[in-house]
Amino acid sequence: MKDFQHIVFFTGAGLSVESGIPTYRGQGGVWENYDYQEYACQEAFEKDPEKVWDFHDKRRAMIKSCVPNSAHEIIAKVQQHHPRTTIITQNIDGLHQRAGAQDVIELHGSIWRLRCSNSGDIVENFETPLKQRRSNHDSWWRPDIVWFGDPLREETINAALNALQKCDLFLCIGTSAVVYPAAQMPQIAINNGAETIEINPEETPISNLFKHRIKTSASLALKELFPEYNKQ
Repeated sequence: MKDFQHIVFFTGAGLSVESGIPTYRGQGGVWENYDYQEYACQEAFEKDPEKVWDFHDKRRAMIKSCVPNSAHEIIAKVQQHHPRTTIITQNIDGLHQRAGAQDVIELHGSIWRLRCSNSGDIVENFETPLKQRRSNHDSWWRPDIVWFGDPLREETINAALNALQKCDLFLCIGTSAVVYPAAQMPQIAINNGAETIEINPEETPISNLFKHRIKTSASLALKELFPEYNKQ
């Protein structure tokens, strides 16, 4: 691993399962119990913002009660020792940062940021529950996350593409590879000649694209790949 110059960790919901955060799809997933059309799209928010915030307050409280697992910690340590390491995540939970990671590219935003519906102002907020659901601009705060139907920010996509085009080692960890445009990003790294590793207990729609596959949990795989950063 020390021979690689620019490492990219591309992480999805499966990375945080070991911390107690359920995935969105599949058995036990969030959308098995909740209809995203009522809780996770702009139309639902405009129709009933209180209902949407009740849901997100529960999510914030649940996530806040969880802690980063050893996979988050190893990724953060790799970044600290390899300056050209980039973390691109689909996760909104902020566990990478709580483990010590810096400058994480959050494709789908963060549940710990709020965005004013009128002014577009963005602030960090870790209150659980949120004390003020309305901003000072006579408008609602909304979670600064990418809901169903929302576009990804252009600057976020460009930052991710820049890292993917430069990387020589690409590790895809715990992503279902069914959410676009994020699911297209592994192909970009592959097209640019990166060494590729998929870490996932389950097959994904793009598993056949990877040169190496490790069918186990993120923490076990990363402890084997980066033993020098394994917490004792």
